[in-house]
Amino acid sequence: MIIDIKERDGGMTAIFNGRLDTPAAVKAQQEIGPLLENADKEIILDCTDLEYISSSGLRLFLTVRKEASVKGGKVIIQNINDEIRKVFMMTGFFNLFDIRND
Repeated sequence: MIIDIKERDGGMTAIFNGRLDTPAAVKAQQEIGPLLENADKEIILDCTDLEYISSSGLRLFLTVRKEASVKGGKVIIQNINDEIRKVFMMTGFFNLFDIRND
């Protein structure tokens, strides 16, 4: 799993590449500090190259959402594939996040 975090237009973008399974989510928790620090802004979680997400990965996304909610920011999830879409539908993530496919 590779997470590339970039600052853009006053917000933040995190580009996920690979499998966000439990071991990767533990490592990613340490890498998302810039997102949490800038949670008062718009945060885009770009999932174009995300192949898989586990419950630990979902929890990571919820952590970002919770911090943004506290600080007045917004989280947008972009470009999920069909498998991740199914997971989001089963878990109710479609009701929690602004999900867009460009």
